[in-house]
Amino acid sequence: MENRRKFIKKAGIISGILALNPLKAIEILANKSSKIRKPVVLSTWNFGLQSNEIAWKILSKNGKSLDAVEAGVQLCEGDPNERSVGLGGRPDRDGHVTLDACIMDEMGNIGSVACLEHIVHPISVARAVMEKTPHVMLVGEGALEFALSQGFKKENLLTEDSRKEWQEWLKTSEYKPIVNVENHDTIGMIALDEFGNLSGACTTSGMAFKMHGRVGDSPIIGAELYVDNEIGAATATGQGEEVIRTCGTHLVVELMRQGKTPQEACEEAVKRIYKLIILRKKNPKDLQIGFIALNKNGETGAFCLQKGFNYAIHDAKENKLIDSPYLI
Repeated sequence: MENRRKFIKKAGIISGILALNPLKAIEILANKSSKIRKPVVLSTWNFGLQSNEIAWKILSKNGKSLDAVEAGVQLCEGDPNERSVGLGGRPDRDGHVTLDACIMDEMGNIGSVACLEHIVHPISVARAVMEKTPHVMLVGEGALEFALSQGFKKENLLTEDSRKEWQEWLKTSEYKPIVNVENHDTIGMIALDEFGNLSGACTTSGMAFKMHGRVGDSPIIGAELYVDNEIGAATATGQGEEVIRTCGTHLVVELMRQGKTPQEACEEAVKRIYKLIILRKKNPKDLQIGFIALNKNGETGAFCLQKGFNYAIHDAKENKLIDSPYLI
């Protein structure tokens, strides 16, 4: 009889909360039904392993997810041997290394830069845009002027190796990126901290030998990155133009809101992109798209268009690289 009374009392409380705040009730039920895995951090591609290590140093000491994702992706930005992000990134067809980045925290604050030159850490400029301006995106010369005003150092990002590759490309000027060859990929990172808060960051030098001024999905909130602290977070990689068409990461998060797991949400998002590729009579084998997602319980998921995309997960047990499942 006592157990029955307790059950009725709990059911009444949940019903009352459900009537007043459905999202809170869902959160309570989810937390009762499964143990939350936190902290946890995910990032795209094999360079995510090292970046995860940097982020984990912050998360494991009860640090904020926002600080973790910024520090994590900075590692790739500052590595001249990583040719698709930051310093040493492959240039556009005019020889300019132009960088795109965005960042988002648990409160919906966002910052972004696009076509930024001469700054090694665009992710930190994006955070400065978020925290120190009334805007969410700065581009080109305006972004550079702002970065310099905030004390960032102007540097030459075109390394000798990248310059030689560009000069070799100029001999034919054939523009046909090869899928899964990391000449047009992003590091995207999403994290859940010990406080249960989500944040995300992404940064890239964009497609190698792109038209000057081209901007992909990387600095666009809702395309490359989206965070909803009540639901989850997602980030993407691959052909940015295809992700933009579906507002890809916003789609993934909204699918999780509707009850799908992170894995199911990533799969559905890739399938929708695939349908649009076929509708436009393009060859899907010429493209790659990948999503990773993380929900409030620390559950993760990933899916890509075709074989070749991998991602890294770091939790309290291990930091491991996983080959993503794929559609075709």
